[in-house]
Amino acid sequence: MRTERNLTRLDRVFARLDREPERPAGLDVPRMSRHRIVLFSATFAFYLAIVVAVLATSWLVRFDWQVMFFRPYQQWPEIHAFLDYWVVLGQRGPTAVMVAAWLGWRSWRQHTIRPLLTFGAALLLLNITVGAAKIGMGRLGPHYATTIGANEMWLGGDIFPSGHTANAVVTWGILAYMASTPRTRRYLSALSAVVSLSVGLTTVYLGTHWLSDVFLGWAAGLLVLLALPWVEPLLTRVEGWIFSLRDLWRDRRTGARFPAPATPVPAMSPRPAAAPADEPQVREPVGASRPARAPAYLAPGPHTPRSERSPVTPAGSRRPPHSERPSRAATSPRPVAGG
Repeated sequence: MRTERNLTRLDRVFARLDREPERPAGLDVPRMSRHRIVLFSATFAFYLAIVVAVLATSWLVRFDWQVMFFRPYQQWPEIHAFLDYWVVLGQRGPTAVMVAAWLGWRSWRQHTIRPLLTFGAALLLLNITVGAAKIGMGRLGPHYATTIGANEMWLGGDIFPSGHTANAVVTWGILAYMASTPRTRRYLSALSAVVSLSVGLTTVYLGTHWLSDVFLGWAAGLLVLLALPWVEPLLTRVEGWIFSLRDLWRDRRTGARFPAPATPVPAMSPRPAAAPADEPQVREPVGASRPARAPAYLAPGPHTPRSERSPVTPAGSRRPPHSERPSRAATSPRPVAGG
């Protein structure tokens, strides 16, 4: 008897991942090279320089106030409606859904969950670093500024660095980070740079951020992308742990649904009494669960050839008996082979 297992949607997904090796041979994992370490150090120095310049109320803060008094949204009002929609490319919710859908398709095609794990790790690092800096420095935005020329620090705000800008750098930059070929990586790097730069300047145009907020947001997002190769070994272990949990869960569920068949033990039944010699002995069925069948028709007497047997109609047959029909042996005798 054939038994087929009903696969759930999660089983089909993992079966797709198991169909080929988890990581194709052409898919390289970015490593923390010397060039990347230099870029990370330079970006971190730029990050610290922006923070020190704002804390010291230097020329950068004065430039922030000049841009705010310039009010770009009043200088070019015709593009205000378009930029209200364009700034959505920096919001974490809509962009995370779009990029996660594309990376999910990549995971399906490459038979690995590494793209989704990398994107989740990048968003986690972004929330921790940018969120801690926002709460720690507490800078107020241009619409809530209280003192002209002040840096508006330690006043309970949450705009320094710019979350829209940092999120645009990480969300769109992860596409270039996960690219499988150098040519695709160059194109996606240019695309993510254009989107992140334009989103940051759009927040300055709308008056929701200082220009120094945007500078720090660019640096914060780039630091997250440059630090991802340090997280790759941990992502590899997490991926292996997820697959081991999958195997354990599947084995437990399979064992519960399809238990191993036990060896049947015959039940002890009393030995039936011997039947009389003149009555035919009919054996009882072995399986207790099967219903007892009606005794089959047995030809009486010793064995006779089929041509010499008289036709017998079983009980309940729709065909009426033909007593007048002559036997086959009388009508069509077999030819005897001559010598």
